[in-house]
Amino acid sequence: MEPTDLIARYRRFLKRRNYSVHTVRSYMHILGQFFAWMPIPLQQATVKETDAYMDHLLRRRKKPKTINCHFGCIHTFYEYLIEDEGMPLANPVRKNYRLRLPRPLPRHLRDEQVAVLFKEMTNARDRAMFMLMLRCGLRVQEVARLTTDAIEHRSRQLCIFNGKGGKDRIVYLSEDAQTALQEYMTRRRWAKERSVFLVQKGPLRGRPLSVRGIQKRIEYYAKRTGINVSCHHLRHTMATQLLNADADLVTIQDLLGHSKITTTQCYCRVSNLKVQRDYYKAINIVLQRTQPIRQNNSQWNRKELMDTSI
Repeated sequence: MEPTDLIARYRRFLKRRNYSVHTVRSYMHILGQFFAWMPIPLQQATVKETDAYMDHLLRRRKKPKTINCHFGCIHTFYEYLIEDEGMPLANPVRKNYRLRLPRPLPRHLRDEQVAVLFKEMTNARDRAMFMLMLRCGLRVQEVARLTTDAIEHRSRQLCIFNGKGGKDRIVYLSEDAQTALQEYMTRRRWAKERSVFLVQKGPLRGRPLSVRGIQKRIEYYAKRTGINVSCHHLRHTMATQLLNADADLVTIQDLLGHSKITTTQCYCRVSNLKVQRDYYKAINIVLQRTQPIRQNNSQWNRKELMDTSI
């Protein structure tokens, strides 16, 4: 069977598994690149070929995260050929064959930067969009997909449908986020449009604002204020602020929609205020317990001085 036929069958398999459109498109692109590079039929591929392909990606200066994504996709594709297509193959990509990734700290804004940034936002739509990211921890895709029927003003909450990984969740509106959203909704036109955030100018006026459109707006404010900020920085800021305010890690995980608690734990490395408070609280207890020892040490020091003076 031709590689193009197998890839087409694999695409239908992914769609039956309810993978997102973005994921399916990404997988198809990766597999297309791999088979265009590979000099032999896919059934004959071995670890030797996949190692050579990694060298090829490294020479092209692909980032480790991108390379790992390529190899995860290729490994999954060969598993599909073996288990679902029944092809007598050995998977040429070893399981968990990954490059080591750096672990940079999540970047967040300081309180004074948040104040400067939102002071610059006089547009009601933009203020509402970015306030939802800052106070509710929404991803940019979730803001772009937000619909009017997902807003529950009375209970001050939003229903996030089909978030990352196809998961639904409930997030809550702070007082300032609710105020910003209500102010925008009173000025918003095109009542029949279900999407909350709409294009305000140009030929696409009244159409839903795209992810790239939202990103361009935050880039505009970053340039105006001189603050290095992105949409995801606002989400990181929300998580860090909640952790510094002693919110439980599991609560933050639920609000952010993380599947694994380990993803949320990365914020512990930047939550210096909480670490500082916990340290001083614990070390004070330690010092209280070791006070008699310190006194005894002083007594021993005095005794040693007396002994040496004799």
